Amino acid sequence: MQAPGSARLVLARNVIHLDPAPAVFDAMLEGWARQQSARFLREKTISPRLRLIKRLEEFTGLYPWQWTPADGEAFIAHLRSGSSPIQMSTARTYEVTVSLFLEYLLDARYEWIDTCLERFGEVPQEVFHEGNSVLHTVEYEADPRRRPLTYDEVQALFDAADARPSRIRGQGRKGALAALRDAAVLKTVYAYGTRRTESSKVDLADLRRNRKMPQFGKYGSVMVRFGKSSKGAPPKRRTVLLIPEMDWVTDSLDHYLTEVRPQFSPGRHPALWVTERVGRLSPRSINEAFVAARQDADLDEDLDLHCLRHSWITHATEFGYPARFVQENVGHSHASTTAIYMGVSNEYRNAMLEASLKNRLGDYWDVTP
Repeated sequence: MQAPGSARLVLARNVIHLDPAPAVFDAMLEGWARQQSARFLREKTISPRLRLIKRLEEFTGLYPWQWTPADGEAFIAHLRSGSSPIQMSTARTYEVTVSLFLEYLLDARYEWIDTCLERFGEVPQEVFHEGNSVLHTVEYEADPRRRPLTYDEVQALFDAADARPSRIRGQGRKGALAALRDAAVLKTVYAYGTRRTESSKVDLADLRRNRKMPQFGKYGSVMVRFGKSSKGAPPKRRTVLLIPEMDWVTDSLDHYLTEVRPQFSPGRHPALWVTERVGRLSPRSINEAFVAARQDADLDEDLDLHCLRHSWITHATEFGYPARFVQENVGHSHASTTAIYMGVSNEYRNAMLEASLKNRLGDYWDVTP
């Protein structure tokens, strides 16, 4: 029988001979996660970043103190190949994430340089630099196929959503009640121009009257309490006003609240949009409702739920609302952000051109022969 002291000595010797690299790498990730958490970044920001660093480690088969610019370039080149290549904006996000991680390791205050030099004889270095990373040269780099819907496409989408409950009942399947709810959700997203997460988290108490528009009743405005936040900041709040051109949504909301929602037996649940299991409808479910209606309407598959928000911005502009009002209603900090979402028609542009020329030239503005 081995003495306890001897057992501890054998264990210590075994630990000495273990490869310390995995433990050091895990400690690096844990420390970086703590640093970001201390900045009040959210878990949904931190976790994808950590997963990306692990992906790079798995792809290269090397640890951060061994990475070179060539390794980073090979990683991005790999992600750009295949059947689903990443977009330019995604590549930049990945490059920035890796750079932030290495910036943390190279910060002398965290002593990772000394640790790596002492244990491995190597130190981390920058992987992405001006010569091998995506430069931010334009404001908008999203997929150009994502665009505002035309008025006819919006109508086709809503017609398809309205037809789903009857078709589901006719097929003897479950889900007709949920389809009625989904149709109301899509109409509300468009009518108020809200994001999917904002829409998911709206409560009954967030439906407010607008004393300037009493005809809209309790649907005159929506209090958005979970707007898109800046990094490290709490969700932004804003009040979204219903515009007269979208007043048809009041009938849809009233039907949902009086006829549809009670059938879910929500009890005291505060959410506006509830599920069959009396939970809050998730952003993912709202997105799935859009996809189902889009397919039924045979619309372009590149259109997504966020395109309804682009549509509200575009159509409100074409209705003649001031740019500042549109910007405030959708919760953009900068007018330039609102502008890149806009896709006004040629008719609108020509009308603006005509008005500008008439304002400048008076009765002589029409110079056509």
